[in-house]
Amino acid sequence: MLNFLGKRILQLIPTLFFVSILIFSLQQLLPGDPALVMAGEERDPNVIAQIRAQYRLDQPVPVQYVYWVKGVLSGDFGESLRIKVPVLSLIRQKLPVTLQLASMAIVIAFLIGIPAGIVSAVKKGTAWDYGANLFALWGISTPNFWLGIMLIFLFSIELGWLPASGYVSLSENWRASLASTIMPAFVLGNAIAAILMRHTRSAMLQVLESDYVRTARAKGLSERSVILKHAMRNALTPVITLGALELGTLLSGAVLTEQIFSIPGFGKLIVDAVFNRDYAVVQGVVLVTATIYITLNLIADIAYILVNPRLRA
Repeated sequence: MLNFLGKRILQLIPTLFFVSILIFSLQQLLPGDPALVMAGEERDPNVIAQIRAQYRLDQPVPVQYVYWVKGVLSGDFGESLRIKVPVLSLIRQKLPVTLQLASMAIVIAFLIGIPAGIVSAVKKGTAWDYGANLFALWGISTPNFWLGIMLIFLFSIELGWLPASGYVSLSENWRASLASTIMPAFVLGNAIAAILMRHTRSAMLQVLESDYVRTARAKGLSERSVILKHAMRNALTPVITLGALELGTLLSGAVLTEQIFSIPGFGKLIVDAVFNRDYAVVQGVVLVTATIYITLNLIADIAYILVNPRLRA
């Protein structure tokens, strides 16, 4: 286990290196000149030259990359070209908001999708199976923006149970924080639950037809024990991968939902940075997102071993 973990961590170093090169290279393809944007409407040549020198925009791209990597390794992601705030400070402000939202969404997705997929596979061809598949179809085909608006209309306007928008941090008031994030978390988790349900059902149907499940039943084990101890643990392996990837997607892809519920999260930060040609913010946010993706894949690999003992060899 420790050898496996050590090898996987060593693999992260070259991966992050190539990711950093890709991020910095693609950044140069963005249209527009950040120096012209910061110079304002007058665009004084002396001011533009000063800005280029200050942010090393007058240096060759490889030199800019070396300075950027040195800063990242020392914890300095640069400064926002637009609002003059350290990028690391912006990430620390916005990332916990989206982390909370994404964590709640993935928990909701697991609590709904996995049990629904198991029941659908075990009760194949029954009303339970048709109901679970109908839920999956509804979850996949329902637009997030429409579901979010409907939830606001029902629970905020009609019933008055939950706030329609805004965000309260957990450190300030955990009750108010959960109240402000439960609706957007359900909107995000709804679609993922439908995907998890379909994958869980497919994996369970395959496992239930395997020889070791038939052997377990022939030994006289209860159906509950066969499903939970033998079938489910093996069927969860692909679901773990999907869950890790979906969690990574939520961290950078919750822009529309954050916009509907006025949540100042990570996704909105990167979209604003791209539109404003804020190179430093885009580079920092994308690098952090890529690092989280890679880390989540490592966690998924470790979870494989914990769930399936046969992989420990």
